[in-house]
Amino acid sequence: MQVSRTIGSAPGVNAALVAMATELNLELLAGMGFDAPADTGPNDLMVALDTIDDDALHSALELVQSTLSERSRPTPQGFGDTPAARTVGAAAKRAPATVAFVSTPGQYAFADAMDALESDLPVIVFSDNVPLHQEIRLKEEARRRGLLVMGPDCGTAVVGGTGFGFANVVQPGPVGIVAASGTGAQHVMSLVSAAGVGISHCLGVGGRDLTDSVGAISTLTALDMLAADSATELIAVVSKPPAPAVAELVRSHAAELGKPVLFALLGEGQPDLTATAQAIVEAARGGPQPEWTPPRTWAPPRELRPGNGHLRGLFAGGTLCDEAMLIASSILGPVYSNIPLRPDWALGDGLRASGHAMIDFGDDTLTQGRPHPMIDGSLRAERLLAEAGDPDCGVVLLDVVLGHGAHPDPASELAPAIEAARERAAEDGRDLNVVVSLIGTVDDSQDLNRQAIALAGAGASVHLSNAAATREAVRLVGGAT
Repeated sequence: MQVSRTIGSAPGVNAALVAMATELNLELLAGMGFDAPADTGPNDLMVALDTIDDDALHSALELVQSTLSERSRPTPQGFGDTPAARTVGAAAKRAPATVAFVSTPGQYAFADAMDALESDLPVIVFSDNVPLHQEIRLKEEARRRGLLVMGPDCGTAVVGGTGFGFANVVQPGPVGIVAASGTGAQHVMSLVSAAGVGISHCLGVGGRDLTDSVGAISTLTALDMLAADSATELIAVVSKPPAPAVAELVRSHAAELGKPVLFALLGEGQPDLTATAQAIVEAARGGPQPEWTPPRTWAPPRELRPGNGHLRGLFAGGTLCDEAMLIASSILGPVYSNIPLRPDWALGDGLRASGHAMIDFGDDTLTQGRPHPMIDGSLRAERLLAEAGDPDCGVVLLDVVLGHGAHPDPASELAPAIEAARERAAEDGRDLNVVVSLIGTVDDSQDLNRQAIALAGAGASVHLSNAAATREAVRLVGGAT
């Protein structure tokens, strides 16, 4: 993926695909207008280039060869050096590891994660697209061994101050988080840290852990671990909408831990993530003093005014999308999505709707064979321009998530797209309002203030609270908030 991105940005290259010939990548190849050679299989490397002329093609091919050669160059080893370990278990035997991190393709992650458990290591399974039955099997084995499985699809974890996956730079402190959510955990941690309260650990358990099928196996284990941790004084549980019976199980278990536990279990009538962050800060301080300061906003150069049209959300974070849909639907009515709050609000093929709609571009089905939208914002930028051409669209709501692993400068991709989208709508005689929720801390490498200024300068209303951003977007489509 990174090679394709490098080649695709070269002068004279319209599009590039450098990938194994999996079924999904063959579909991407066909989308570029190419036919795969006969007998092409998943063990073959494909290189497809669409260039403006032969000179650009020749240069691009040279760049492909040099880039692949550089990335495949083996690390020099001295005479008699021990070969690199080929399995998780072999690596664990050579070093005093305390946790295993698995980021292999979903179809292979089970074997690596089980290898870690059999080596008596807790494991973070960053991989997505892991079958449900394998997740359950891993978590049952971990419970039997007294270990913790974080994930699958554990996008964010912080263990003793070390971030794994997509993690923000937060202050150390007394708050421990159990998260059946990646971006939701990032949002809460960022707001809490910005208020001067630190994080001891964030144990991500995967977005399916609080479903009826999994039954909170990892959540219960993580709660027990944080309850026994001397550095943790207060625990928070963050989750996308859970199964009601499982949520009750978790609440009952938490009530017996002997430490205070706060809940951010998204759902109708439940507090939003910003309200939960405020509750965490006040509880950690022993009360509401000093006064909670609402997360900051940045206004665009020109005031945004309510108009006509529907609200369209283009999200990188599934939990942020869930939160936005809960807030918006309580005011506007049905919000259609690829991760719908209700079955009859599901988007069909093409992910198009004639009404209000929000798309989670980080959903497993949209990340097979392509970078996560927190790494590569090009797919959302394309959709933003498409929404600008839709006369039914009045407001676009975006999230931008900073931190380790995320795009080094997301505003460099999205700010020009915001400007272009607003210009396209203006050519049709319409105002297109854009609202951004910006998730991160001032210590993240992307420079939160610089990102906010660039996005606001492009014409967006920028908010450090996803809930506040959503309410502003609802206001701009004429909804009462």
